Amino acid sequence: MTTKLPTLRQAIDSLDDKLVELLNERARLVQEVGAIKAQLKQPFYVPERERQILERLQQANTGPFPTEALRPVFSEIISACLSLEHPLRVAFLGPEATFTHMAARTRFGLSARYVPAATVAGVFTEVEKGMADLGVVPIENSTEGVVNSTLDVLIDSELSITAEIATEVSHCLLTRTGTLDGLQKVYSHPQALAQCRGWLSANLPNVAQIEVASTALAARLTRDDPVAAAVASELAGQLYDLKIARKKIEDEVRNVTRFLVVGREPPPPTGRDKTSILFSLKDAAGVLYKVLQPLADAGLNLSRIESRPSRKKLWDYVFFIDVDGHTGEMGVEAALRALEARCEFVKVLGSYPRAGTPEE
Repeated sequence: MTTKLPTLRQAIDSLDDKLVELLNERARLVQEVGAIKAQLKQPFYVPERERQILERLQQANTGPFPTEALRPVFSEIISACLSLEHPLRVAFLGPEATFTHMAARTRFGLSARYVPAATVAGVFTEVEKGMADLGVVPIENSTEGVVNSTLDVLIDSELSITAEIATEVSHCLLTRTGTLDGLQKVYSHPQALAQCRGWLSANLPNVAQIEVASTALAARLTRDDPVAAAVASELAGQLYDLKIARKKIEDEVRNVTRFLVVGREPPPPTGRDKTSILFSLKDAAGVLYKVLQPLADAGLNLSRIESRPSRKKLWDYVFFIDVDGHTGEMGVEAALRALEARCEFVKVLGSYPRAGTPEE
């Protein structure tokens, strides 16, 4: 049996060599596609094309290679090939090792160029000024709800939502020693602290909780503070040379955060889309019911509704809603016309493919 092992390893090495040859052949074809796109002035990055490739490969897989492993493998291949056409620049709420950074890397691969921004508004600015092709920002968490700073920026921005990413978020408690001994403070982003509120209260009841701009910044501050801990990702611990004192300290077993991808070019319909809409109301009795009635009449599913102060006058609010469907579909288009007739202001933030579950 052991005499067969070298032969099998030699066969694997031969297949690996062939894989490299095929990857280079694919890369050359992608370069040709890029040259044609440049002549026709077509966008280099087409997310719908990527989705079609991944879904086709998953359906065609007969095993034993795991189907769920095909997506990350080919996402990296597509990312690397795309960098030969036109390196994709992606702004994200930084610094490096934030959960937004991790979501962006999951979506766009390691070959994209990532541009950190200190605030959500900064992410939008990078894209608006052409310093980045796309931006990634958090929008809501399954435990703590909506990220209000993102809603506020969407009110005024001219960018479109082009995609969404749903990813499971797991928090670690990071320290310099890998223990809880002598801790006096815990740094993290307000959302992360809230998602771990129960664990922190039970295990570190007398330790001060200090809010900072990001989980990655929390890790950076902890690196230089012997009596501090950070609630952050495992990646942040690796980046800032911290040890994991505890894993999975989030209160909810399934702690999922949804991120938005924003850009200048709206994506085409895919058949499984959602549309995000912003509107403000006229001051009248029962007006919200009347405004939403056209959506029900059109048979459109309303999957989310949020309200925020308009910041224009006291007690004046704007509403954000997500409905299933694309603006290019007749039902959605008709409902939008009805909304415009009943609202003071209506703005379509984007029609884009619905995200699957984190497993998908």
